Amino acid sequence: MLNKILKGLGITITTLLMLVSCSKKSSNNIVIYSCAEDYRNEFYLEELKKQFPEYNFTLDYQSSGSAAAKLMAEGHSTAGDILLSWDFTYLEMLTDYLADMSYFDYSIFLDDMTVPSKKYVGEYRNSGCIVVNTDVLSSKNIAEPKSYKDLLKPEYKNLLSMPNPKTSGTGYMFLKNLVNVWGEEEAFKYFDGFAENIVQFTSSGSGPINALVQKEAGVALGMTGQAVTVLNEGVPLKILFFEEGAPCSFYGHAMTTKAEKREDYEKIKEVFDYLVKVVTPECDAKFFPEQVFKDKVFTLKNYPENIKYGDMSNNTSEVKKALLEKWKY
Repeated sequence: MLNKILKGLGITITTLLMLVSCSKKSSNNIVIYSCAEDYRNEFYLEELKKQFPEYNFTLDYQSSGSAAAKLMAEGHSTAGDILLSWDFTYLEMLTDYLADMSYFDYSIFLDDMTVPSKKYVGEYRNSGCIVVNTDVLSSKNIAEPKSYKDLLKPEYKNLLSMPNPKTSGTGYMFLKNLVNVWGEEEAFKYFDGFAENIVQFTSSGSGPINALVQKEAGVALGMTGQAVTVLNEGVPLKILFFEEGAPCSFYGHAMTTKAEKREDYEKIKEVFDYLVKVVTPECDAKFFPEQVFKDKVFTLKNYPENIKYGDMSNNTSEVKKALLEKWKY
Protein backbone atom coordinates (compact mmCIF):
# COMPACT_ATOMS: atom_id res chain seq x y z
CA MET A 1 0.00 0.00 0.00
CA LEU A 2 2.77 2.44 1.01
CA ASN A 3 4.70 1.49 -2.11
CA LYS A 4 1.69 2.34 -4.33
CA ILE A 5 1.21 5.72 -2.64
CA LEU A 6 4.87 6.58 -3.04
CA LYS A 7 4.88 5.53 -6.70
CA GLY A 8 1.87 7.78 -7.23
CA LEU A 9 3.94 10.64 -5.86
CA GLY A 10 6.91 9.66 -8.00
CA ILE A 11 8.94 8.53 -4.99
CA THR A 12 10.61 5.13 -4.70
CA ILE A 13 11.36 3.36 -1.44
CA THR A 14 15.07 3.81 -2.17
CA THR A 15 14.61 7.56 -2.60
CA LEU A 16 12.64 7.77 0.64
CA LEU A 17 15.38 5.96 2.54
CA MET A 18 17.95 8.31 1.08
CA LEU A 19 15.90 11.32 2.22
CA VAL A 20 15.57 9.89 5.73
CA SER A 21 19.29 9.14 5.81
CA CYS A 22 20.14 12.66 4.71
CA SER A 23 17.84 14.14 7.35
CA LYS A 24 19.80 12.31 10.05
CA LYS A 25 23.17 13.54 8.87
CA SER A 26 24.66 16.29 11.00
CA SER A 27 24.93 19.73 9.43
CA ASN A 28 27.99 21.92 9.61
CA ASN A 29 26.17 24.29 11.98
CA ILE A 30 27.11 24.60 15.64
CA VAL A 31 24.75 26.58 17.85
CA ILE A 32 26.24 28.15 20.97
CA TYR A 33 24.09 29.34 23.87
CA SER A 34 26.20 31.97 25.64
CA CYS A 35 25.89 33.95 28.87
CA ALA A 36 29.13 35.87 28.25
CA GLU A 37 29.45 39.60 27.62
CA ASP A 38 29.61 40.94 24.06
CA TYR A 39 33.37 41.46 24.04
CA ARG A 40 34.07 37.89 25.19
CA ASN A 41 31.53 36.45 22.77
CA GLU A 42 33.33 38.24 19.95
CA PHE A 43 36.67 36.85 21.10
CA TYR A 44 35.40 33.27 21.41
CA LEU A 45 33.67 33.33 18.02
CA GLU A 46 36.66 34.81 16.23
CA GLU A 47 39.01 32.15 17.60
CA LEU A 48 36.65 29.25 16.86
CA LYS A 49 35.99 30.42 13.31
CA LYS A 50 39.73 30.66 12.63
CA GLN A 51 40.40 27.15 13.90
CA PHE A 52 37.29 25.47 12.44
CA PRO A 53 36.37 27.28 9.19
CA GLU A 54 34.33 24.27 8.06
CA TYR A 55 31.66 25.04 10.66
CA ASN A 56 29.07 27.80 10.77
CA PHE A 57 28.88 29.05 14.36
CA THR A 58 25.70 30.71 15.57
CA LEU A 59 25.80 32.38 18.98
CA ASP A 60 22.63 33.04 20.96
CA TYR A 61 23.22 35.31 23.97
CA GLN A 62 20.93 35.49 26.99
CA SER A 63 21.51 36.39 30.64
CA SER A 64 22.09 33.43 32.96
CA GLY A 65 18.57 33.04 34.34
CA SER A 66 16.90 33.51 30.96
CA ALA A 67 19.27 31.06 29.27
CA ALA A 68 18.64 28.44 31.96
CA ALA A 69 14.87 28.85 31.63
CA LYS A 70 15.16 28.46 27.86
CA LEU A 71 17.16 25.24 28.06
CA MET A 72 14.83 23.87 30.72
CA ALA A 73 11.87 24.52 28.42
CA GLU A 74 13.58 23.06 25.32
CA GLY A 75 15.01 20.03 27.10
CA HIS A 76 16.53 17.38 24.86
CA SER A 77 15.00 19.13 21.83
CA THR A 78 17.16 22.20 22.29
CA ALA A 79 18.78 23.86 19.30
CA GLY A 80 21.95 24.46 21.31
CA ASP A 81 25.05 22.32 20.96
CA ILE A 82 27.51 24.12 23.25
CA LEU A 83 26.82 26.15 26.38
CA LEU A 84 29.35 28.94 26.78
CA SER A 85 30.10 30.69 30.07
CA TRP A 86 27.24 29.46 32.27
CA ASP A 87 27.04 29.81 36.04
CA PHE A 88 27.89 26.51 37.77
CA THR A 89 24.68 26.52 39.83
CA TYR A 90 22.53 26.74 36.69
CA LEU A 91 24.57 24.03 34.96
CA GLU A 92 24.07 21.80 37.98
CA MET A 93 20.31 22.33 37.73
CA LEU A 94 20.36 21.24 34.09
CA THR A 95 22.58 18.15 34.12
CA ASP A 96 19.80 15.99 32.61
CA TYR A 97 20.24 17.95 29.38
CA LEU A 98 24.05 17.98 29.34
CA ALA A 99 26.39 15.55 27.61
CA ASP A 100 28.58 13.22 29.65
CA MET A 101 32.01 14.79 30.21
CA SER A 102 33.67 11.94 32.10
CA TYR A 103 36.20 11.63 29.27
CA PHE A 104 37.62 15.08 30.07
CA ASP A 105 40.83 15.51 32.11
CA TYR A 106 39.64 17.64 35.04
CA SER A 107 43.10 17.62 36.63
CA ILE A 108 44.00 20.75 34.63
CA PHE A 109 41.81 22.81 36.99
CA LEU A 110 42.34 23.95 40.57
CA ASP A 111 40.64 21.73 43.13
CA ASP A 112 37.84 24.20 43.86
CA MET A 113 36.75 23.93 40.22
CA THR A 114 35.84 20.28 40.72
CA VAL A 115 32.63 19.14 39.02
CA PRO A 116 31.31 15.94 40.67
CA SER A 117 28.62 15.38 38.02
CA LYS A 118 31.20 15.40 35.18
CA LYS A 119 28.66 17.21 32.99
CA TYR A 120 30.48 20.54 32.50
CA VAL A 121 33.94 22.07 32.86
CA GLY A 122 35.34 25.26 34.36
CA GLU A 123 35.94 28.50 32.52
CA TYR A 124 36.63 31.37 34.92
CA ARG A 125 36.21 32.68 38.44
CA ASN A 126 33.90 35.69 38.48
CA SER A 127 34.46 37.99 41.44
CA GLY A 128 32.23 40.92 42.21
CA CYS A 129 33.13 44.39 43.39
CA ILE A 130 31.63 47.79 44.01
CA VAL A 131 32.49 50.17 41.20
CA VAL A 132 32.08 53.93 41.19
CA ASN A 133 32.23 56.46 38.40
CA THR A 134 34.38 59.07 40.12
CA ASP A 135 33.24 61.84 37.77
CA VAL A 136 29.58 61.22 38.56
CA LEU A 137 30.13 61.25 42.32
CA SER A 138 32.42 64.28 42.31
CA SER A 139 29.96 66.24 40.16
CA LYS A 140 27.38 65.72 42.89
CA ASN A 141 29.85 66.25 45.77
CA ILE A 142 29.19 62.74 47.06
CA ALA A 143 31.93 60.79 48.83
CA GLU A 144 32.68 57.27 47.69
CA PRO A 145 30.96 54.61 49.82
CA LYS A 146 32.92 52.76 52.49
CA SER A 147 30.39 50.01 53.17
CA TYR A 148 27.22 48.41 51.86
CA LYS A 149 25.26 50.31 54.51
CA ASP A 150 26.52 53.61 53.08
CA LEU A 151 24.60 52.85 49.91
CA LEU A 152 21.33 53.25 51.83
CA LYS A 153 22.05 56.92 52.51
CA PRO A 154 19.71 59.42 50.77
CA GLU A 155 22.54 61.00 48.76
CA TYR A 156 22.83 57.80 46.72
CA LYS A 157 19.18 57.86 45.61
CA ASN A 158 18.87 57.15 41.86
CA LEU A 159 22.60 56.47 41.64
CA LEU A 160 22.79 52.70 42.24
CA SER A 161 22.71 49.84 39.75
CA MET A 162 22.81 46.10 40.38
CA PRO A 163 22.08 42.96 38.31
CA ASN A 164 18.79 41.28 39.12
CA PRO A 165 19.59 38.00 40.93
CA LYS A 166 16.67 36.30 39.17
CA THR A 167 18.21 36.81 35.73
CA SER A 168 21.91 37.28 36.47
CA GLY A 169 24.41 34.98 38.14
CA THR A 170 26.43 38.06 39.07
CA GLY A 171 23.44 39.58 40.84
CA TYR A 172 22.78 36.34 42.67
CA MET A 173 26.33 36.08 44.02
CA PHE A 174 25.95 39.47 45.74
CA LEU A 175 22.70 38.31 47.33
CA LYS A 176 24.16 34.95 48.41
CA ASN A 177 27.27 36.53 49.90
CA LEU A 178 25.26 38.90 52.10
CA VAL A 179 22.84 36.13 53.10
CA ASN A 180 25.83 34.07 54.24
CA VAL A 181 27.48 36.93 56.13
CA TRP A 182 24.45 38.68 57.64
CA GLY A 183 21.77 36.02 57.66
CA GLU A 184 18.80 35.75 55.34
CA GLU A 185 16.45 38.12 57.18
CA GLU A 186 18.95 40.96 57.49
CA ALA A 187 20.15 40.57 53.89
CA PHE A 188 16.66 40.79 52.41
CA LYS A 189 15.82 43.72 54.65
CA TYR A 190 18.97 45.42 53.37
CA PHE A 191 17.94 45.01 49.74
CA ASP A 192 14.55 46.52 50.55
CA GLY A 193 16.43 49.68 51.50
CA PHE A 194 18.85 49.33 48.59
CA ALA A 195 15.92 49.20 46.16
CA GLU A 196 14.83 52.66 47.35
CA ASN A 197 18.03 54.15 45.89
CA ILE A 198 18.38 52.10 42.75
CA VAL A 199 18.16 53.33 39.17
CA GLN A 200 17.70 49.84 37.78
CA PHE A 201 18.05 46.16 38.57
CA THR A 202 19.56 45.14 35.22
CA SER A 203 18.78 41.85 33.50
CA SER A 204 22.45 41.05 32.85
CA GLY A 205 25.60 41.11 34.96
CA SER A 206 27.26 43.60 32.63
CA GLY A 207 24.39 46.08 32.81
CA PRO A 208 25.42 48.03 35.95
CA ILE A 209 28.92 48.88 34.72
CA ASN A 210 27.48 49.77 31.33
CA ALA A 211 25.27 52.22 33.24
CA LEU A 212 28.39 53.74 34.83
CA VAL A 213 29.94 54.21 31.40
CA GLN A 214 26.83 56.05 30.22
CA LYS A 215 26.73 58.04 33.49
CA GLU A 216 23.26 56.70 34.16
CA ALA A 217 24.48 55.51 37.57
CA GLY A 218 27.24 56.49 39.96
CA VAL A 219 27.73 53.22 41.87
CA ALA A 220 27.43 49.68 40.52
CA LEU A 221 27.57 46.19 41.94
CA GLY A 222 29.33 44.42 39.11
CA MET A 223 32.02 42.11 37.78
CA THR A 224 35.65 42.84 38.60
CA GLY A 225 36.81 41.67 35.16
CA GLN A 226 34.43 43.93 33.30
CA ALA A 227 35.29 46.88 35.56
CA VAL A 228 39.00 46.47 34.81
CA THR A 229 38.36 46.18 31.07
CA VAL A 230 36.38 49.43 31.08
CA LEU A 231 38.87 51.15 33.39
CA ASN A 232 41.69 50.24 31.00
CA GLU A 233 39.72 51.88 28.21
CA GLY A 234 39.98 55.19 30.06
CA VAL A 235 36.62 55.44 31.82
CA PRO A 236 37.04 57.10 35.26
CA LEU A 237 36.12 54.14 37.45
CA LYS A 238 37.34 53.07 40.87
CA ILE A 239 37.06 49.50 42.17
CA LEU A 240 36.13 48.98 45.82
CA PHE A 241 35.78 45.95 48.10
CA PHE A 242 33.87 46.05 51.37
CA GLU A 243 34.61 44.14 54.57
CA GLU A 244 32.21 41.31 53.67
CA GLY A 245 34.68 40.26 50.97
CA ALA A 246 34.26 39.88 47.23
CA PRO A 247 31.35 37.67 46.20
CA CYS A 248 32.40 35.15 43.59
CA SER A 249 31.03 32.39 41.44
CA PHE A 250 32.34 29.89 38.94
CA TYR A 251 31.40 29.75 35.28
CA GLY A 252 31.88 26.96 32.81
CA HIS A 253 31.15 25.34 29.47
CA ALA A 254 29.13 22.27 28.53
CA MET A 255 27.74 20.32 25.60
CA THR A 256 24.09 19.36 25.35
CA THR A 257 22.53 15.94 24.89
CA LYS A 258 21.50 17.19 21.44
CA ALA A 259 25.18 17.57 20.52
CA GLU A 260 25.86 14.14 22.00
CA LYS A 261 23.41 12.58 19.53
CA ARG A 262 24.92 14.20 16.44
CA GLU A 263 26.68 11.91 13.97
CA ASP A 264 29.67 14.24 14.07
CA TYR A 265 29.81 14.29 17.88
CA GLU A 266 33.51 13.38 17.88
CA LYS A 267 34.16 16.51 15.82
CA ILE A 268 31.97 18.58 18.17
CA LYS A 269 34.07 17.26 21.05
CA GLU A 270 37.19 18.38 19.20
CA VAL A 271 35.72 21.88 18.88
CA PHE A 272 34.71 21.86 22.55
CA ASP A 273 38.11 20.67 23.79
CA TYR A 274 39.83 23.39 21.77
CA LEU A 275 37.43 25.92 23.27
CA VAL A 276 38.27 24.80 26.81
CA LYS A 277 41.99 24.09 26.60
CA VAL A 278 43.14 26.80 24.16
CA VAL A 279 40.62 29.62 23.75
CA THR A 280 39.40 29.81 27.35
CA PRO A 281 42.86 30.40 28.89
CA GLU A 282 43.51 33.09 26.28
CA CYS A 283 40.18 34.71 27.12
CA ASP A 284 40.86 34.50 30.86
CA ALA A 285 44.25 36.16 30.37
CA LYS A 286 42.61 39.07 28.55
CA PHE A 287 39.55 39.62 30.72
CA PHE A 288 39.25 37.46 33.88
CA PRO A 289 42.73 36.53 35.13
CA GLU A 290 41.73 35.08 38.52
CA GLN A 291 43.31 31.63 38.53
CA VAL A 292 41.34 28.51 37.61
CA PHE A 293 43.97 26.42 35.76
CA LYS A 294 46.71 24.75 37.82
CA ASP A 295 49.53 25.59 35.43
CA LYS A 296 48.38 29.04 34.26
CA VAL A 297 48.73 32.29 36.18
CA PHE A 298 47.75 35.53 34.46
CA THR A 299 48.22 39.21 35.25
CA LEU A 300 46.28 42.13 33.85
CA LYS A 301 46.85 45.87 34.14
CA ASN A 302 44.85 47.41 37.00
CA TYR A 303 43.44 44.04 38.07
CA PRO A 304 43.21 43.91 41.90
CA GLU A 305 45.69 41.58 43.57
CA ASN A 306 45.11 39.30 46.55
CA ILE A 307 41.34 39.63 46.41
CA LYS A 308 39.70 38.57 49.67
CA TYR A 309 36.75 36.42 48.66
CA GLY A 310 33.55 36.51 50.66
CA ASP A 311 31.66 33.57 52.12
CA MET A 312 29.96 31.71 49.25
CA SER A 313 29.38 28.44 51.09
CA ASN A 314 26.26 26.29 50.67
CA ASN A 315 25.87 27.60 47.14
CA THR A 316 23.66 24.78 45.88
CA SER A 317 20.97 24.85 43.23
CA GLU A 318 18.34 24.11 45.90
CA VAL A 319 19.40 27.06 48.05
CA LYS A 320 19.53 29.29 45.00
CA LYS A 321 15.99 28.35 44.00
CA ALA A 322 14.69 29.09 47.50
CA LEU A 323 16.40 32.50 47.72
CA LEU A 324 15.25 33.57 44.27
CA GLU A 325 11.68 32.72 45.15
CA LYS A 326 11.94 35.31 47.94
CA TRP A 327 13.46 38.00 45.72
CA LYS A 328 10.72 40.48 44.78
CA TYR A 329 12.43 43.11 42.62
